[in-house]
Amino acid sequence: MNYLNQELKKLSKNNMGKSFNPFKNTILSLLTLAVVFTSCSNNDETIETENFTQDTTEVKRSAEIDQIDNILGDLVIDAYEAQEATADRSGVSTNGSDSYAKDIPECVTITVVAQQNYREVTLDFGAEGCEINGHIIQGQIVFDYTRNTEAQQIMINYNLVDFYFDAKNVIASRSILKELSNSNGNPQFTHDLSITVIWPNGVQASREGTRIREWVEGFGSGVFSDNVFEITGNWTATFVNGNMHTYEVLMPLRREVVCNYFVSGSFDVQRTNFGGVFDFGEGECDNQATFTFNNGTEIPVTLN
Repeated sequence: MNYLNQELKKLSKNNMGKSFNPFKNTILSLLTLAVVFTSCSNNDETIETENFTQDTTEVKRSAEIDQIDNILGDLVIDAYEAQEATADRSGVSTNGSDSYAKDIPECVTITVVAQQNYREVTLDFGAEGCEINGHIIQGQIVFDYTRNTEAQQIMINYNLVDFYFDAKNVIASRSILKELSNSNGNPQFTHDLSITVIWPNGVQASREGTRIREWVEGFGSGVFSDNVFEITGNWTATFVNGNMHTYEVLMPLRREVVCNYFVSGSFDVQRTNFGGVFDFGEGECDNQATFTFNNGTEIPVTLN
């Protein structure tokens, strides 16, 4: 080693060491590129991970809107069916409070205003709120319709008044078209999905579209809790940051009223530079789902 060091010193003194500069520069350049490449690669991975996280967060928020839609639909349909059953038994529906709907808790005050065939029904959950299926609901749902025992279709219009679902402010004025019998011989409800949800932290999302709810089990049993619906349709969700998602049901979403979540079914989600399939599984009542990105990456999703 001492001999080698002495020779290197001699070369340096004779300026011959200059011939090593290109080699040194090349090594330094490669090292610099490696650092830059690694840094860029790490940044890209970070950005991609952040995008995936944000994208799936928005999809999960959309799933929360699904929960709200489901329970809103359950409440309106249950109260409507109960009101119609009462009218059918007595031949008339009278004005008053505390009308009866079997599967709506007693903490909800139901008031009916009847004028000839016109009905206005108010579901009042109170300022303090009422627990329904594990969710705290506050405010009112007010819906109206015109009775026609011979009509094949009935339009039910409803508004939300100072309405909160688990502290999320929900703003909507919507309609449900009831068909007595669809092509399968089942009752069917076509829901207008116009709704805005504002989370407690200020995040906001709006939804537009149509959802068709086919009543496939439990119709006519007199007990709403044994009912099962299959849901199809398409809609868009727009978030306050400008992101817009489009949704289309691929496999009918199975809604069992006794479960807070869809138990099966899937829908396609697309957004610029992002997309995939959200799948609720094969029939278990749980808060677990999966999201498969367009590139094949699959991640588990836990619903709130």
